[in-house]
Amino acid sequence: MKAFILAEHQDAARELCAGARSMADEVVCVSIGDLELPLGVADKVLHITLPEGAVFDDAADTVVAALDASGDRVVLVEPTRRMKVIAGKLAAHFEASVITNVLSFDGAVATSLYFGGVGIQAQNPCGDISFYTVGQGVFADAEASGSNEIEDVAWIEPQVPLKLVSVHSIEKTGADLNKSDVIVAAGRGFCEESDLDMARTLCDKIGGALGCTRPLTEGLDWLPKETYIGVSGLMLSPKVYVAAGVSGQMQHMVGCNRAGTLFAINKDKNAPVFKQCDFGLVGDIKDVLPALAAAL
Repeated sequence: MKAFILAEHQDAARELCAGARSMADEVVCVSIGDLELPLGVADKVLHITLPEGAVFDDAADTVVAALDASGDRVVLVEPTRRMKVIAGKLAAHFEASVITNVLSFDGAVATSLYFGGVGIQAQNPCGDISFYTVGQGVFADAEASGSNEIEDVAWIEPQVPLKLVSVHSIEKTGADLNKSDVIVAAGRGFCEESDLDMARTLCDKIGGALGCTRPLTEGLDWLPKETYIGVSGLMLSPKVYVAAGVSGQMQHMVGCNRAGTLFAINKDKNAPVFKQCDFGLVGDIKDVLPALAAAL
């Protein structure tokens, strides 16, 4: 069996290749555009060069051709927006389904969340090709290996290509939470934007990065969208997670429930977060955070 890896980022490619090593005889990583893979992570690297003016999503037709020639296959996908589009196109071509947000594997059976994280289900794909989107941390303990033999793949023009009208960069002002071992997450318990300085001070004290729940990004625009943690945002597995003023609704907690140690601070002793944390402190963040920062 072959395992194909679709990833946009080096760290994700390394981890998925490492995990695939235990699932298949050959690991093949697909590199689209300017992705440069770390050394020794796959047996083969299929490099797809994007023609000038081409859109990343249109590489799906070229990937289909690469997968068509193989027998039994498993495809592990980094769950970025663009890779999700490509995975969907591939699955449609092969008349298969994509099992999303996988938390763990037992052979071919994948365990994942559903209904916004309120339930867990185990699924076994049918057919000779399987598609999974797999987030950070699932294969954290696996070791990658391989010769990284590079093969250039000829571009196949899609039947219905997208037209690139313009490109502009979006400035990212937040830290890369995927690479942070310590995260402080601010919730709706922060009543004013200026209160976030308390969370930032705590971050400075413990070497952490600042994240948040959805309302602080999409409702209030207090923090960048790339810092939103939850079912439709980031799915993280840091060593330490501090939930400050976070109620603990499942839609948020699925993004952090794989943390090594989870601390919670909330003034409501009945907040759901206290049923899911390792250590909880009942108190107003305006009292607790300054005192905690001073003690540290």
